[in-house]
Amino acid sequence: MDRRTALQALALYLLAFSGGAAGRDAKFEASAWSAWKDRFLSGDGRVIDDGNGGISHSEGQGFGALLAQANGDKPAFEQIEAWTRANLLVRHDHLMAWRWREGAGVAPEDQVTATDGDLFRAWALLRAARDSGWPEWAYHAEEIARDLALCCLRPDPRVRRSPLLIPGSASRADAKRVLINPSYIMPRALRELGSAAARADLIAAADHGETVLSELAELGAVPDWVDVTPEGFAAPFEHDYLSGYDALRVALYLVWSGNAGHGAVKRGLEMMSRAGLEDHVAVVTTPGGEVREQSNFAGYAAIAELASCVQTAKTAGDLPDQPYFPATLELLAILAAREGGTCKP
Repeated sequence: MDRRTALQALALYLLAFSGGAAGRDAKFEASAWSAWKDRFLSGDGRVIDDGNGGISHSEGQGFGALLAQANGDKPAFEQIEAWTRANLLVRHDHLMAWRWREGAGVAPEDQVTATDGDLFRAWALLRAARDSGWPEWAYHAEEIARDLALCCLRPDPRVRRSPLLIPGSASRADAKRVLINPSYIMPRALRELGSAAARADLIAAADHGETVLSELAELGAVPDWVDVTPEGFAAPFEHDYLSGYDALRVALYLVWSGNAGHGAVKRGLEMMSRAGLEDHVAVVTTPGGEVREQSNFAGYAAIAELASCVQTAKTAGDLPDQPYFPATLELLAILAAREGGTCKP
């Protein structure tokens, strides 16, 4: 199947998936949020990753706080934040430990950070104070933003004055090779936090991050993990060189940041359209586009819809049938469609 045929097939699938609906309304969003809480949020504010052994992690707590804020759910927001502060703030800075396991808590090896979780938690706290009228969270957002800037930015080996966002405070980075996860680059969150905390380096990381994503998209599917070297990009030492579940978020975050025309959005849509099974999208490919895994979970299709500017009215009743990750992506895509501005693919 050539590229044009594949994209046409995906467009037809998404239109069928939408039932011809023009979009989602507030009632649908409220129903989807309620279904997500029932499925993944414990009574004490722990976001449960049921597809990963029932653990909780900084990503889930950050996403959960953001979704609670966006849905105006202050009780859920406060529960999530209280659990996070009681269980994941075990370090000497304001960043979270990345993983918590029931019966074990945070093991010593899990006290390392994951930048995307901290970024989304800080953004949720900022939005809570700025947009929701919950001012008590503003200072905490700025504390996290400052520590992200200090601990999770490194110079690009190719352009020394341009900062790269690294995956965690202890991630491998030196003058020769810097490991990055392109899906951690959320330009809108970086810019808004940089402005609020007076950290121009976070804004620069957003700007340079969009450039890096363009460069990667020109080469093929944007990978989950890649090394940046003085000579360009290289396969990382410790990860498979594939475009998979992490990289699906690249298009989501760019559209959410008002950049639906970015080359990485177009490349992501092209890769997702390569699925060979009916009503599926490709979720893992090689950088060259060979499909390794495909899925019919609605959350992954929601990213393709967002990238192609097709909005659906699929019922929130499907959320309980999906694991944590695709279900969460579906809610984030709903929010991105609402906040990302006019869609111009």
